[in-house]
Amino acid sequence: MIISAHRLFTGTELTGPGWVRTAGDQIVQVGQGSAPEAPDLALEEDEILAPGFVDAHSHGGGGASFSTTSDADIDTVLALHASHGTTTMMASLVTGTIDELCEQVRVLSRRVHAGDLIGIHLEGPWLSPDRKGAHDEGLLLAPRPDDISRILLAGEGTVGMVTLAPELEGAQEAIAHFLSAGTLVAVGHTSCDYDTARHAIELGATGATHLLNAMPGLGHREPGPVLALLRDRRVFLEFILDGVHVHPDLVSMWVSQYPERAVLITDAMAATGQPDGDYVLGALPVSVVDGVARIAGTDTIAGSTLTLDRAVALAVASGVDRAVALRAATSNPARYVGCADRGFLEANCRADLVVLDDAMAVRRVMLRGEWFSA
Repeated sequence: MIISAHRLFTGTELTGPGWVRTAGDQIVQVGQGSAPEAPDLALEEDEILAPGFVDAHSHGGGGASFSTTSDADIDTVLALHASHGTTTMMASLVTGTIDELCEQVRVLSRRVHAGDLIGIHLEGPWLSPDRKGAHDEGLLLAPRPDDISRILLAGEGTVGMVTLAPELEGAQEAIAHFLSAGTLVAVGHTSCDYDTARHAIELGATGATHLLNAMPGLGHREPGPVLALLRDRRVFLEFILDGVHVHPDLVSMWVSQYPERAVLITDAMAATGQPDGDYVLGALPVSVVDGVARIAGTDTIAGSTLTLDRAVALAVASGVDRAVALRAATSNPARYVGCADRGFLEANCRADLVVLDDAMAVRRVMLRGEWFSA
């Protein structure tokens, strides 16, 4: 199939006119100017052809969650986010018991091996009780080698990321353990100070789990982990840009300032794409009012109801350059999680594409070389 477009986002820049040729589930050619033969699809002047979005941190959507042992639930989450342009997902798990996490990881690992997921993200149980967010405090643990080994063994190489509070006892050894297994480490849900965060980065941590959320704020005398994560070029910076978690103008400033490192995530939970009401995140009851999820009876935010198309649109509306906003939802997260064949319009990348209008609304989605329909 040949698709021609007046504007293409390559993964790094907006260019055009140009064209993309796919064969099966792969992109095989990308060119500038007129297509070499009549295109199968010629996009409208106001449309942009871009790589499919990559969500490195999401818990669910469509009324279902990745914290499941049901393939039907996983299909529901994937379909909901694919309808909003997300063609690659990291399945994030909230804190559970080690036994529960091992079982969930076993189920999800099959979908990683099948190519439906890019990996599994453990957001817990190795988090600070003081910055637990929507995690069950009674299940939080210091990282122990035996627990880590059990979960990694259950995942058979599919646990791609872990969020870790680096001040916990055993965290230094845990970072080495995860890195030796090929699992990237992100600093998050932490009360650590600046020096502790810097040390974690020197040990190999390369992620900032939803920067600013569930960690101390940036202070002028005690800059905390935020400054350590911002200033080191090796660290990718996750942002939940939903207008609730962080002020959009602050996110837009930092996304624009760090265009090669900013990563838009959803941190979406089951209520994404669903009406307001009562839901569950892990074992905790969640109430969703006006699209904002909070632990029932509290002011604590419990994930989001965000989709990546909305995050990109809000970034652009907040003043972020279109190419920079798209980069934060495509090539940057692909690089973050070490996925070489996603996030770019390049030969040998998977044929995952999204067609957007000027307002960054999704018009069409191609997944593995086929047009997606929910």
